[in-house]
Amino acid sequence: MSMTSLFFTAAGVGLAIAAPVGPMGMLCIRRTLTGGPRAGLAIGLGIATGDALYGLIAALGLVSISQFMLAYDRPLHLLAGLFLLYLGVRTLLQKAPADTANGEPDGNGNGNSKLAQVGRAGALRAYASSLLLTLTNPQTVIMFAALFTTLAPRGAFSSTIALTTVGGVFCGSIAWWCFLVTVVSLARHAIGSKLRLAIDRFVGIMLAAFGVVEIRRAL
Repeated sequence: MSMTSLFFTAAGVGLAIAAPVGPMGMLCIRRTLTGGPRAGLAIGLGIATGDALYGLIAALGLVSISQFMLAYDRPLHLLAGLFLLYLGVRTLLQKAPADTANGEPDGNGNGNSKLAQVGRAGALRAYASSLLLTLTNPQTVIMFAALFTTLAPRGAFSSTIALTTVGGVFCGSIAWWCFLVTVVSLARHAIGSKLRLAIDRFVGIMLAAFGVVEIRRAL
C-alpha cells in the first residue's frame, strides 16, 4: 500500500470513528449553538487530538503507556462520568441565552461582541476539556492497534508509516468535526431562543445520561 493510499484509508477510519453522535458530538453541537463555531471547532480539535495521541501510542507500540492507562481504566471512566454528569447538570440549570448573547445584531444593528469574547476566552478551555474527556477512554488504544495491524502488518511498520497513519486518522476526524460545526453554525441563526432552550435541555439530559453510564462502567 502506498503512503497516499494509507493516508486516505486512515482518514476514512478517523472519519468513521468520529461520525457516530455520542456524548462528544452532543457537546460539540451544544457548544457551537451557545458559543459559536470557534467553540465547536475547539471541541472537535480536542477530540481529534486525543484520537491522534492514542493512535500514535498504538502505531508506535508504546506498550508501557497503553498498559498503564488500561490498568487505570475504571478510575478514568469514573472521571469521565463525573465530568459528563457535571456538564449535563450545568447545561440543564443554565438559563436560555438571549438572541443578542449569541451574536445576533442588537437594536442598533450592531453585532454583539460578547459571543466573540466568550469564543476567544473559552476556546482553550473547550479544547482542553474535550481532549481530557477523549483521553479518559484508553480502550481506544486497543481499537487503533487492531486497525493499524489491518492497515499494515506490525513488522512492516516504520515511524513514517506510523505518522502517516496517525495523520490520516487526525485529518479524517477533524474533517467530520468541521462538517458538523459548519452545519450547526448555518442552522444556528435560524433557531429561536425557545428551540435553543429545548435543544439545551435535551443535550443536558443526554450528557448526564452518558455520565451515569460511564460511572456505572467504573463501579
